[in-house]
Amino acid sequence: MTFICLMIDIDYLRLIDLSGIAAFAVSGAVAAMRKRLDLFGIFIIAFVTAMGGGTLRDLLIGEAPPVWMFDMWYGLTVGVSTLIVMLFTRQIENFRKTLLFFDSLGLGFFTIVGIEVGLSLNLHPVICVTLGTVTACFGGVIRDISLRTIPVIFQKEVYASACIAGGIFYFAFVYFGADDTWVKVVSISAVFLMRMLAVIFDLRLPNPYRSA
Repeated sequence: MTFICLMIDIDYLRLIDLSGIAAFAVSGAVAAMRKRLDLFGIFIIAFVTAMGGGTLRDLLIGEAPPVWMFDMWYGLTVGVSTLIVMLFTRQIENFRKTLLFFDSLGLGFFTIVGIEVGLSLNLHPVICVTLGTVTACFGGVIRDISLRTIPVIFQKEVYASACIAGGIFYFAFVYFGADDTWVKVVSISAVFLMRMLAVIFDLRLPNPYRSA
């Protein structure tokens, strides 16, 4: 019975991981198409966006080679997600809104994946939240640098702070004994909603610079 429960938990985390891969692959493909890259460029940007954060996380915890090199489902998920974006380009009316939606969704999924990886290694909650933030944010950093754009995480927008807040929600719910499934769902939703609402209502972090 314990083995069955463990397998269910692993499969559920894997589903979250692949969902994050798909979401970030879509955001990467959309960003590449906004810059009018060629076919190869679109796939490359989609791939590094989806895999960049997880690869850095794996290297930080000494997991080498990265997980995606052993599991073809990761690459397949990126490929299928990118193809869907290219096939339905005409149905994507606003690239910016599509990028925002899937980037925010990816942030939520990958924050929880990173936290769960940290917990599996019995790391301190602060380090777990850090791993979640790295997993969620650094694929976007690589994407933006590759496209010659200042990464969102280094600007005043609510981005990494949404991941950190989602991690705090996660451990708060765990502390109060909430069901594990609900902990994940609520934490993912919190990251997603904070990022979306921050952009919609132009909520930004405090400006450290004086007005000219």
